[in-house]
Amino acid sequence: MRRENLTQPISVRPVLEVSGLNLDFGTPRGRVHALRNVSLEVAPGQVVGIVGESGSGKSTLAYSVMGLLPENAEVTAGSIVFEGRDLLTLSSQARRSLMGDRLSMIFQDPMTALNPVRTIESQMIDIQHHEQRSRSEKRARAIDMLKRVGIPDPQSRISGHPHQFSGGMRQRICIAMALLVKPVLLIADEPTTALDATLEVQIIHLLKDLQREIGCSILFVSHHLGVVAELCDHVAVMYAGEVVEQGAVRDIFHNPAHPYTRALLECDPGRIRQRTRNLPTIPGEVPSLFGSNKGCIFRPRCPHAFDRCVQETPVEYRIGVDQLARCHMLDRGRVLVA
Repeated sequence: MRRENLTQPISVRPVLEVSGLNLDFGTPRGRVHALRNVSLEVAPGQVVGIVGESGSGKSTLAYSVMGLLPENAEVTAGSIVFEGRDLLTLSSQARRSLMGDRLSMIFQDPMTALNPVRTIESQMIDIQHHEQRSRSEKRARAIDMLKRVGIPDPQSRISGHPHQFSGGMRQRICIAMALLVKPVLLIADEPTTALDATLEVQIIHLLKDLQREIGCSILFVSHHLGVVAELCDHVAVMYAGEVVEQGAVRDIFHNPAHPYTRALLECDPGRIRQRTRNLPTIPGEVPSLFGSNKGCIFRPRCPHAFDRCVQETPVEYRIGVDQLARCHMLDRGRVLVA
């Protein structure tokens, strides 16, 4: 027996592979370059977090995968490959067949995600339209899922309307609906933003348990670093439409390589050791995405910027096994200091 064959790595195709994605929005003032050269992968059973400030392109990336973009959006380059098929080349009918079946989504605001004039029962039955089951079987599956997400007395509550549930309960219902079809990939767009801290923890633990049970992959959009550290295996840090750093959660949180990632972590209230009335912030503002941006997009706010950052857009540099960052400081092994 040749023992060396036993140690060969097994190649596993990613569930989702975004490569070199560029997306523009047409406006009266010109074209907004909302996403620029975005690349990331989601492996089977993996939870990938996307973090960054508001306006960094996190939700735009999530909606691009789902095909829920407005009419003024245009993908100018790149691909979004899901289970071996480029979603950008599929017909509208073929893409719709994936929605609510292989692909599912939890939206940001539970107060507006549900239809206010229809019962929870009718909405949960309709979302199972791909299933060849009777209505009674679909109702029984819906009740079972409501029970699993912690809705009390689901047999009677399923007949209620959304306004009869609290915000936390509505978000649990949205999670139940998204997972009811057992998707291969679940996209969660800041699902805990509208909830208080206690409910946020409950929802995160619920998602972890259900993800392990169903075995789906999750693309998790959030601005909350603590939630990402708790839930995710891999994280991509976005800034002004670019992925500036990505890697395993442990690597990113313990050894951030990009100045923006370091700044984000320093602004996390959970890392503040001394009592203070002033929370740390990142100086400056997110740059305009109109026109072309020469050089490093983070340069105006970066304390480590130098001449090369003005003239040249940084490429990805590898740090360790699977950590990547776009920063000229990494070209010759320079070490970032606080």
